[in-house]
Amino acid sequence: MIKSYHKGECVLAKNDIKIMGGNANLKLAAQIANYLGVPLLESKVGRFADGEIQMLINELVRGSDVFIIQSTCPPVNEHLMELLIMTDALKRSSSARVTAVMPYFGYARQDRKARARDPISAKLVANLLTTAGVDRILTMDLHAPQIQGFFDIPVDHLEGSIIFSDMVLDLMKGKDKSDFILVAPDTGSVNRIRKMADLTELPIAITDKRRTRANECEIMNIIGDIKGKTAIIMDDLIDTAGTITKAANVVKEMGAEKVFVYATHGILSADAVEKIKDSSIEKMYLLDTVPIPESKMIDKIEIVEVAKLFSEAIYKIYTNTSMSALFKFPPSIGTEK
Repeated sequence: MIKSYHKGECVLAKNDIKIMGGNANLKLAAQIANYLGVPLLESKVGRFADGEIQMLINELVRGSDVFIIQSTCPPVNEHLMELLIMTDALKRSSSARVTAVMPYFGYARQDRKARARDPISAKLVANLLTTAGVDRILTMDLHAPQIQGFFDIPVDHLEGSIIFSDMVLDLMKGKDKSDFILVAPDTGSVNRIRKMADLTELPIAITDKRRTRANECEIMNIIGDIKGKTAIIMDDLIDTAGTITKAANVVKEMGAEKVFVYATHGILSADAVEKIKDSSIEKMYLLDTVPIPESKMIDKIEIVEVAKLFSEAIYKIYTNTSMSALFKFPPSIGTEK
């Protein structure tokens, strides 16, 4: 039976809820199903001889509430197409509701027209998911939170700070709080870092970044007093690692004692791992919203599981109960509704 994470148990037949895993992150799907106490849906996403996606569902889903676990991480287009076809198969099999659980939402960085004649690909992806039949989206740390408004269906947006705030507080335990400072790697991360500052009561520094071209940037300056402190850099996404490693190196050069990095999505494209290895970063903590192969694991990188948090969110969606308990607020700001 599906179990509550709080008090008591919710006694429901197993066929009322289905957890379906796509190829993007089958391990995470299995972990979520295990937390919920239900088996993974018997299905397989394969390929025909010509490379087209083949979808096989081997059990009844009629009337079921189905949650598809599928990050649209590299190869992005393959995993996105898998998600669309899985959704179509479920809707044509009379599933009552399909929720796309996308721990990492690909194309989120294309949320506006940065130049003339640019596409807004994040909006296109939202349209594709809705047209395919997705009834609800559950995701984490969208690069641009306003992407929630691209959908005409409900979007539940979890934040990595829910997990990282406890980790940062543990890091500071027994130490002088004045020896720590939070650092935003660019101005776009300021809102994220402010929430963490509210939760940990730490001061903030900001890196002034100038981007020369796509996936490349130049760190110009640090706004804030970081000398002699342990710097905690937070970001939503590590792709080529150019921004984060340059920020860490500048912070260290300007007098920080140690540099720790907490980031939600570890894409680690191109030579990202080498940059991290050669940088001033003491330790980098990444959530497993995106699977990281063993070949990219180095001593500086540590993976933190998100399955329990997503299981809690799925449970609350399934039982139509409040999601507020999954969001942390500074004292006196947020309350359970």
